[in-house]
Amino acid sequence: MSNEFQSTRWGQFVSLITVFFFWGFVAASNDILIPVFKEAFHLSQGQSQLVSVAFYVAYTVGSIIYMIISLMIGKDLINKIGYKNSLFIGLLISALGTILFYPAANSESFPLMLSGLFIVGLGFSLQQTVANPLAIAMGPVSTGSQRLTLAGGINNFGTTIGPLIVSFAIFGSATGTNTHASIESVKVPYLCLGLAFLLVAVFLKFSKVPNKPKIEEAIDEMEEIGGNSGSEHHHVSRKSALYYPQLVLGMIAIFIYVGVEVSTASNLPAYMEKGLGLAVKDVAPYVSLYWASLMIGRWSGAVEAFNLSKSTEKIVKLIAPYLAFCVFLIVNKIAGHDLGPFYIYAVIILVLIAADYLSKGSPVRMLLIFSLLGITATGIGMATSGMVSVYAFTSVGLFCSTLWPCIFALAIAGLGKHTSQGSSFLIMMIMGGGIVSWIQGMIADATTIHLSYIVGIICFAYLAFYAWKVKGILKSQGIDFDQKVSGEH
Repeated sequence: MSNEFQSTRWGQFVSLITVFFFWGFVAASNDILIPVFKEAFHLSQGQSQLVSVAFYVAYTVGSIIYMIISLMIGKDLINKIGYKNSLFIGLLISALGTILFYPAANSESFPLMLSGLFIVGLGFSLQQTVANPLAIAMGPVSTGSQRLTLAGGINNFGTTIGPLIVSFAIFGSATGTNTHASIESVKVPYLCLGLAFLLVAVFLKFSKVPNKPKIEEAIDEMEEIGGNSGSEHHHVSRKSALYYPQLVLGMIAIFIYVGVEVSTASNLPAYMEKGLGLAVKDVAPYVSLYWASLMIGRWSGAVEAFNLSKSTEKIVKLIAPYLAFCVFLIVNKIAGHDLGPFYIYAVIILVLIAADYLSKGSPVRMLLIFSLLGITATGIGMATSGMVSVYAFTSVGLFCSTLWPCIFALAIAGLGKHTSQGSSFLIMMIMGGGIVSWIQGMIADATTIHLSYIVGIICFAYLAFYAWKVKGILKSQGIDFDQKVSGEH
């Protein structure tokens, strides 16, 4: 079995990752909308988290619609219409959602705002289902997960600048002590975003991104690479992807992972307003730092996608996270923010670099180490106050940075012909971003926002459990990522 591409098709890959950028831009921008809507519509913290619920539950609804249509036509929908065409349609759906912001703002309707975000999320659901396996198939499968990590790094570039641009668009006219924003100010940035969706849709339609890539060949080869080269791979074909425990437990892990990633950020503005007395418009740089933390970790994790020599790779792995940090500093400098509070974060990044080195490239080991660090960071945030707690909570982004590709790779390992179905189930569980955020918001209303971060510790505890449990499950099937990695170094 040979992969369709012997080297990464960078021209096609660059075209593809534009959609990854927009996923991040919108997801992080929601964190700015939450306090604006909370104040404008007089919502509780729990009610304000309906912004996250509407956006992330759309991924699940989109996946269900996709599966129903596939059953009705008797063929996989994406295979029928093609990957590039699916991306095009997904972008059009998201553009339609942004148009709703105009009548929603004019009528000051919170439900209509949520409907707009829901439709944007529906489009993203289709885009996610297509783009993740497509990124793996655009080059040698041996570096497929690194390409996915690189795409995630571009996604987090969007999450880094999204809060700043949307915050400027909403609060740009605010002067002096005026920190309030009218709902009217929300419609312009989202209409501009809709126009951007349309332009990217046209760009991708006429790009060289393949419409019918050999995804199945890539999946088969990925399974061979993930298998234990030193022992027999005991593959057993089962009726459905849901018969594989690594996938079922992995679905919960994706739900939990996206949940803790999103809820940590979406509740941060309210914590900083109440705990530190900051104005809504001044919180954006810290939300940006949180999402930049994911970019920092993913830029480091993506280094292996470039097939560098081992010595060069080690050097670049030290430099890459600080280059990403510099991007954050430059963007905030351009935005006119004081950079003084952020320089100390360079020391915290050293923890990420050390953890990456200890993981030795193993998704099992990385998931376990980074989950334990997530527990530690959240615990420090809860045990302290002031800026120390803020740095602790934002550093959670560093330790979430590589968890998606780790969980994804472990959950679909050994699924064989059920891999595509398993991938759809995993995308469906992105709804955790909304549900966990809402749960934390409700706990914050009942106690304090500070105490509500116990939700994050529980989430990371499950992810650590999954890392420990899935290793034994896969080993019983003849798949040992640790042995593969140790044999390569």
